[in-house]
Amino acid sequence: MAQLKELCELIVDCEHKTAPTQNSGYPSIRTPNIGRGRLLLDGVNRVSEETYQAWTQREVPQPGDLILAREAPIGNVAIVPPGLKVCLGQRTVLIRADRSAVNPQYLTYLLLGDEIQGKILSMSNGATVHHLNMKDIRELEMPQIPDPRIQGRIADTLSAYDDLIENNTRRIKILEDMAQMLYREWFVNFRFPGHENVKLVESELGPIPQGWSAKCATEAVLVNPTTKVSKDGVKPFLPMGSLSDNSMLVTDIEEREGNSGAKFKNGDTLFARITPCLENGKTGFVQFLPSDDAVAFGSTEFIVLRSKTVCPEYVYLMARSSEFRDNAIKSMSGATGRQRVQEACFGRFFVAQPDKITLEQFRAIASPMFRLVHSLSLKNNNLHTTRDLLLPKLISGKISVEAAAELVEQTA
Repeated sequence: MAQLKELCELIVDCEHKTAPTQNSGYPSIRTPNIGRGRLLLDGVNRVSEETYQAWTQREVPQPGDLILAREAPIGNVAIVPPGLKVCLGQRTVLIRADRSAVNPQYLTYLLLGDEIQGKILSMSNGATVHHLNMKDIRELEMPQIPDPRIQGRIADTLSAYDDLIENNTRRIKILEDMAQMLYREWFVNFRFPGHENVKLVESELGPIPQGWSAKCATEAVLVNPTTKVSKDGVKPFLPMGSLSDNSMLVTDIEEREGNSGAKFKNGDTLFARITPCLENGKTGFVQFLPSDDAVAFGSTEFIVLRSKTVCPEYVYLMARSSEFRDNAIKSMSGATGRQRVQEACFGRFFVAQPDKITLEQFRAIASPMFRLVHSLSLKNNNLHTTRDLLLPKLISGKISVEAAAELVEQTA
């Protein structure tokens, strides 16, 4: 039985210090940027040319190299795609496959399979944080490697799932960006359809279109509305980690008994009230409950925002705006490192209340975008699940490549 080092040209540890970052430059791959097969570059740290050169002295990552997470999420592996120059952040390892022995993409999925992941977990140590030693990584025992043709077919089949997931993720990002631009153009810059024929008039918010009104947010939005949910039975529960830093999507929905915490329904916006969650932009849109009558509950650190005179999409996009978040951040008080937004701040934030026709026109465009984001997210969940079920079966030979390829076509 071969060890990992026998299948590789090199296995190189990262620099054991934090790289200085800047707004642009080369991606510095840390453990949160290492997904299951692909790099996750949204919000990735960037470094200068000088830092890149210093952090690649041991080895320059090449396309087809693997990057392994030594700590949480321990054991995740991603392959460096063509055309991307990266350096290693802390707690990562660079692995370069010997292509005469193993296909790099196949090796990626092999390392992500149940057998190797089980070995990784058993080898990891640390009282509070699981951690992999370099010696253990190099001496990781690998199963029998199939011939190159089979390796390539398995890698191509599993890559097809990752390609579909990546494509859907890009579409979700584009839709969210389009919705944000639409909100800003119509309700901040006042460049809505027909704006050329509408005069601006003075208001508490400054000049706004005639026929519109300036309202404080608490007039347009219910803040932490009273919503009853039964104490009995299992129901959806959301911890703070369910919210994304840069998307409306809500993930990792748990099932719990009880009703302690924030209560919300479809169409509500969940806004983080604590640091650093608020500063990181954690804001989610609820559209995952089985019906519009259903009520779920979650962390007490959510502020629930519900439309009163605008529409749900307006509320979410407003809550995502830098102006709304800055106003909330300025109100924070409490112990250092655990400050909370004071709800009174929403009474000091003014929004533009559009006329009924403009609001209806906006929702006719924005609502399908939101529904499509949710639909694409559900597709990605199904793709992730199917891929993760197929991965160990393909690696072990329990399912044929032909059968797996048929599943790809059906899922797409």
